[in-house]
Amino acid sequence: MAEHHGEHHKGESLMEKIAEKIHHRDSSSSSDSDTDDYKPSDSSLKSNVYRLFGRQQPVHKVLGGGKPADVLLWRDKKISAVVLGSVTAVWMLFEVFGYHLLTLICHLLILALSVLFLWSHASTFMNKSPPQFPEVLVPEGPVLEIASALSYEINRGLASIREIASGRDLKKFLAVIAGLWFFSILGSSCNFLTLFYLSFVLLHTLPVLYEKYEDHVDAFGEKAMIEIKKQYVVFEEKVLSKIPIGQQKDKKHA
Repeated sequence: MAEHHGEHHKGESLMEKIAEKIHHRDSSSSSDSDTDDYKPSDSSLKSNVYRLFGRQQPVHKVLGGGKPADVLLWRDKKISAVVLGSVTAVWMLFEVFGYHLLTLICHLLILALSVLFLWSHASTFMNKSPPQFPEVLVPEGPVLEIASALSYEINRGLASIREIASGRDLKKFLAVIAGLWFFSILGSSCNFLTLFYLSFVLLHTLPVLYEKYEDHVDAFGEKAMIEIKKQYVVFEEKVLSKIPIGQQKDKKHA
């Protein structure tokens, strides 16, 4: 009877700790928002609504704006359909019909050279001067800009990997490990081209569906995040609190 009472008391203490942590996080976030000096308005009230992944801008701006965002959100249905249909045709050409990339490149070059050859020699039969083919040169400026942007993104990715591997943010570390493990399972079930095609299709369908039903999705996402936070607090109490991390070591040495 005493053991049962002890287990019941232990379970209640754990739930009290979870409730205190969640209440502390909510109160801290609300206190931070109270310290901001602004007048309440419709825009501020709208910004307080939970948005998926902490989004504060419209979906069109989140996707970069401009023509690419218009294509992803199907603002111009003809262009979006042509882009999705072209990628689908390429995927079917390689995956369904078993075409190879090198063979496709060679066949396209043969076709292009044949058309240009016939076009240049058709003037002898039509009594016209041969057409002058324009000289095509790759400009150096855009190539250097692309290389600079690519090197910057690679260096930023390496810095992020180094920061995650340091173990200072254990939550981010576990999230990255879980994401990589998920993609490793996904990659073992399909090849790279199929995975790229599925990602492309999702990129052309999920944003427009989210923009259409964002209120319902955000409400569901808020409930899911509350449940995830509860489970994470339990995991933190039982597992993570027993693992020494970099910040605790630094405090001890200090």
